[in-house]
Amino acid sequence: MSLRRVVQQRWKWLLVIVPVAVLAVVLGGTYVYIHFIAPDPAPRLTFTSPASSASSSASSSSSGSASGATSGSIDGTWTATSASEAGYRVKEVLAGQDNEATGRTTAVTGQLVISGKTVSTASITVDMTKVASGESQRDGQFRSRIMQTSQFPTATFELKTPITLDSIPADLVQVNVKASGTLTLHGTANDVTIDLAARRNGANLEVNGTVPITFSDYKIANPSGGPASVGDSGEMEFLVVFTR
Repeated sequence: MSLRRVVQQRWKWLLVIVPVAVLAVVLGGTYVYIHFIAPDPAPRLTFTSPASSASSSASSSSSGSASGATSGSIDGTWTATSASEAGYRVKEVLAGQDNEATGRTTAVTGQLVISGKTVSTASITVDMTKVASGESQRDGQFRSRIMQTSQFPTATFELKTPITLDSIPADLVQVNVKASGTLTLHGTANDVTIDLAARRNGANLEVNGTVPITFSDYKIANPSGGPASVGDSGEMEFLVVFTR
């Protein structure tokens, strides 16, 4: 066999082996990054201690039912504490492998006003400039290209329809609430109805919920970039702890 033919055959093998090897390195590196280097996705925001087995429910306006026992007035103005937290959750495909990206912030402020069994007003503001994932490159993309936080630094929710409970729940009794209001995100306002879980916990009121977000509804650029491919939606999560 001539030297030229040997060289040609080896080049053919190299043309096959090199791309396969590169692909293996990329996939292996991505696996190592996702499972051993990148921070784990943050757990879903939820109540820090179990709720009572009893539960009550509520709805917008005058409809709804409740079964919790009364344990004192909750009248007054309630203000969000530093124990509050909010953030995002997005599913992505990173170099062919499924991943879940999350970001969190405790920079949450807000108030709600309760009279008797009616939540008459409620507002929540999240400082989007403080949302962090533990990955500097992801956070840079989030603040600049995706959410443009220098132009739209906050996300807000304003209750539009009062929420009326049939009774005041006892301590640690969960109330399931549909809250109708206006969510403003990336400078764009949309009317939404959010399924919430709420309860009194000692001297505090806790409100927990998740809002599905379709990026185009809020004029948010698709977060896909580099090796990461993201769909057209994500979630905004929050756990707001109020004190009177």
